[in-house]
Amino acid sequence: MTTSRTMLTVSWAVASLLLLAMNPRAQKLPTRDEELFQMQLRDKSLFHDSSVIPDGAEISGYLFRDTPKRYYFVVEEDNTPLLITITPCDAPLEWKLSLQELPEESSGEGSGEPEPLDQQRQKQQVLNELGTDLYSYKGNDVESFAASNSPSGLYRLELISTEKDTNFKVYATTTPESDQPYPELPYDPRVDVTSLGRTTVTLAWKPSPTLTQLRQPIEYCVIINKEHNFKSLCAVETKLNVDDAFMTAPKPGLDFSPFDFAHFGFASDSDYGRERSNMAKPVTTRMSRQMSRGRKVDLQQICIGNKNIFTVSDLKPDTQYYFDIFAVNAISNMSTAYVGTFAKTKEETKQKTMELKDGKVTDVFVKRKGAKFLRFAPVSSHQKVMLYVHSCLDTVQIQVRRDGKLLLSQNVEGVRHFQLRGKPKAKYLIRLRGSKKGASMLKILASTRANKQPFPSVPEDMRIKVFDKLRTCSSVTVAWLGTQERNKFCVYKKLVENNYSEEQKRREQNQCIGPDTRKKSEKVVCKYFHSQILQKAVTTETIRGLQPGKSYLLDVYVIGHGGHSVKYQSKLVKTRRSC
Repeated sequence: MTTSRTMLTVSWAVASLLLLAMNPRAQKLPTRDEELFQMQLRDKSLFHDSSVIPDGAEISGYLFRDTPKRYYFVVEEDNTPLLITITPCDAPLEWKLSLQELPEESSGEGSGEPEPLDQQRQKQQVLNELGTDLYSYKGNDVESFAASNSPSGLYRLELISTEKDTNFKVYATTTPESDQPYPELPYDPRVDVTSLGRTTVTLAWKPSPTLTQLRQPIEYCVIINKEHNFKSLCAVETKLNVDDAFMTAPKPGLDFSPFDFAHFGFASDSDYGRERSNMAKPVTTRMSRQMSRGRKVDLQQICIGNKNIFTVSDLKPDTQYYFDIFAVNAISNMSTAYVGTFAKTKEETKQKTMELKDGKVTDVFVKRKGAKFLRFAPVSSHQKVMLYVHSCLDTVQIQVRRDGKLLLSQNVEGVRHFQLRGKPKAKYLIRLRGSKKGASMLKILASTRANKQPFPSVPEDMRIKVFDKLRTCSSVTVAWLGTQERNKFCVYKKLVENNYSEEQKRREQNQCIGPDTRKKSEKVVCKYFHSQILQKAVTTETIRGLQPGKSYLLDVYVIGHGGHSVKYQSKLVKTRRSC
């Protein structure tokens, strides 16, 4: 904008009209007196609802339902380019643009005394009557009037919302080529879905020529919601602001006047000057807003910089979402909408259900954070079901439902058994949820016979203790706990490198891998023991024939009557270098 663009060259009639339009008395907030307020709205001869649109700036406004509002814009010379853009923010608008022909006579050489009000009203009436309609529109699209050689005069814009009270924005300029206020869209302005998952959608779009050719700072904002596509970023912001106001709204009559819209984030006519000062606030480099309190609104706004591909994550499976992309001028904060799209995320993967046979051990593998479903349907009538679970690696969550009713929900580590109440012709659904650390392996058995015990009983503490004082250059002495049940225990040793780490040892903690996988040379001894007194159910073993200064991995297996084994926690020990 050049400083030569000024109101000094405007005729006396136009100047008088602009003075009326900017009269502070005409721009006050709505009165608390409802009857007086409505009377003022009906008095069209007063310029209480008129405003002047600055050249080259975007202004915000607010409309009461069924109450028109007028704006004026001055073109000083003939054959001037003109662009006027209207952005509905919440509801469809009806707007009309007309050209007011100005009287040829003007009296700019007056005495400086203000003209009587009745003469001002007469001149205003003449201007109204001589107006020529140029363009009209009805809808909720961002719509523009553009002309390359407009005549000089006073252009009047009249807007009305017949649906509800609403926000809107107006932009007008006489230098559209140099201003280029709105980011330009590419020849193909569509948003494409390039990848679709259960909880993710990847979007791609062509870059704005304003960024690639004009090198202006452009940022893209992605809008995600479940209701519909948005035609302007203004509509998105209005939705967010209205829902914020809904959840934190003060009580009418106590905290605010029913007509005091500043409480809800709406600018009043008296805020006109402040609007202009706030018109060019920069966009934040990255922003995400989602309503989660009170009434839940699934609407997110994420500004991602100037990249033109983005993956939306944390979506719900089998749900339809609408996606909009807005190119935002990072300096002026003015935006242009791409053609939005929508997509439905994929359904949850249907889990295959494994059948458990009565009394048979089944091996189950569960992926990291994955799930497995098992079904147990006893053929005969039964009063109870015995469920035996051996979690070979990390903790696994288990849930058991009988005909849809939840019977059991626990985390299982090591060997556990559960007794469930039975029911004739009942069917049991077992759900296993894997660990966050890694994949899980289990052995599981379900039986209607209480005497069927597939796994050996084990103590709560399955560590192997090494007696440091009894450690020599060629032997180590270890101890471990047993149970009241007589079981067979086998001890194995394996020579490892001295830099063998705890992480390597952790990888070998699969308790379900039995002694049949070990080399015969690694076997130390097998023996039976138990004690009716748990405090005395402990045994020791001295492992001989070791090399000085070497590291060994020691393992103890307890083997049940059915042949299934459970491995104690491995123990890493190093013999003394010199004795």
